[in-house]
Amino acid sequence: MRVLVVADEVDERLRACGVRAEVDLVLAAGDLPFDYLAFLADAVDRPCVFVPGNHDADLTGFTRSGGLWVRAGFPHAWPGPPGGINADGRVVDVAGLRIAGLGGSVRYNDGPNQWTQAQQARRARRLVRAAGRRRRTDGRGVDVLLTHAPPRGVGDREDLPHHGFDCLHETVERLRPKWLLHGHIHPYGEHLPEHRLGATRVRNVVGAQVLDLATEARV
Repeated sequence: MRVLVVADEVDERLRACGVRAEVDLVLAAGDLPFDYLAFLADAVDRPCVFVPGNHDADLTGFTRSGGLWVRAGFPHAWPGPPGGINADGRVVDVAGLRIAGLGGSVRYNDGPNQWTQAQQARRARRLVRAAGRRRRTDGRGVDVLLTHAPPRGVGDREDLPHHGFDCLHETVERLRPKWLLHGHIHPYGEHLPEHRLGATRVRNVVGAQVLDLATEARV
């Protein structure tokens, strides 16, 4: 299973030269133009699973009904990437992977996709319950926890907008995913090491990377 993982920074090489790696899936950890995600999915002809970042449009409240997107009971244009699968607050099975998603950042102003620590903790508990129901049905656990912000104290920053979420520690402990992939923290040329929470590998995926979930390489 090889995945193209992207977040926060458009890789202009991919726009100019295309995606040369053979991948099974695109995973996006937020704060990228939705037309860029659609371009990547089209380029590799594979699904795109994403969570929104704090600079993305508000995607809450949208449902699919009769071939139309509906919000608050009325037809509404879907602002997300065409064909993209929004995993925020959901557990989705795509291309052989079970992916649990938690988008957004810590609340620091009135923008969309921002949550207090308590709000995200409630969302995380609902996600854990959803994953538990899936596991009781088929015995499968979560492979990837896809988030925009990192866990608090694990690769985050000390300024409020770039704090991580406290609840992700317990979420990882409960779900035990193989990977936690996040964006939000720009490296600005710094090498950011991979972290571990128990057996879970925690990786900042700002930019673009190809992971084969065992051996990984940058695009």
